[in-house]
Amino acid sequence: MSTDYIELPRNLFEGKTAIVTGSSRGVGRATALRLAEGGANVVVNYLESKEKAENVVKLCEEKGVEAIAVQGDVSKWSDASNIVKETLDKFGSVDLLVCNAGVWIGSPIEEMSEETWNKVLNTNLKSAWAMSKCCVPAMKKEKKAAIVLVSSTAGQRGEANYTNYAASKGGQISFTKGLATELAPRIRVNCVAPGWIETAMVRPAFKNEAYKRSVIEAIPLKRMASTDDVALSICWLLSDWSQHITGEVVNINGGAVLCG
Repeated sequence: MSTDYIELPRNLFEGKTAIVTGSSRGVGRATALRLAEGGANVVVNYLESKEKAENVVKLCEEKGVEAIAVQGDVSKWSDASNIVKETLDKFGSVDLLVCNAGVWIGSPIEEMSEETWNKVLNTNLKSAWAMSKCCVPAMKKEKKAAIVLVSSTAGQRGEANYTNYAASKGGQISFTKGLATELAPRIRVNCVAPGWIETAMVRPAFKNEAYKRSVIEAIPLKRMASTDDVALSICWLLSDWSQHITGEVVNINGGAVLCG
């Protein structure tokens, strides 16, 4: 099933500055491009893929906004702080934050190393704390600021053999709810919880075509989410279209996991 392209209005984020972590590819890339389409200046954060990040910057600039690429491991406080400093030096403000950086690495619990546990928890959860802590002082100076975390259905129902991932994503959901009440009414905080997404991160899981077909067949809308499906939902939560929504979890899974 294909979907028609929905263009965002140019004035949706006009005059705003957005930081998107892990935005050299996947959901982060799609979100950066959509924010640029809506008029925001964009900070493209990346860990290793400088060339890919610079390509995202170029595509954002082609939409008529300014963009910069900033390298940094957002699970480290010093890197997160530097990303915000470079953002403020360039644009003078931080209005929107998308905590998207993440990894999906797991194993059965009796085989899981401390390194694997820590890598996933730090990349997925600690990074949300670090980036929020660094951005909030600047965001409090703006009239309308918003944060969106990219969680997962795994954070709601768990995931066998990826208990570290499920714990990190469940932690993001609880962090969202706590931060939303703490920062209201100045800053809204929400998260999205996608199911299967067509990204490089999950592609190895679908080497078995029969398994891939079974996954798609179990989704009522009969397709996996595209990165743009998730990006549009993130943009909705960042925009004035959702101005009375905070502390919420938006499920993006085609009806595969129906949880409140």
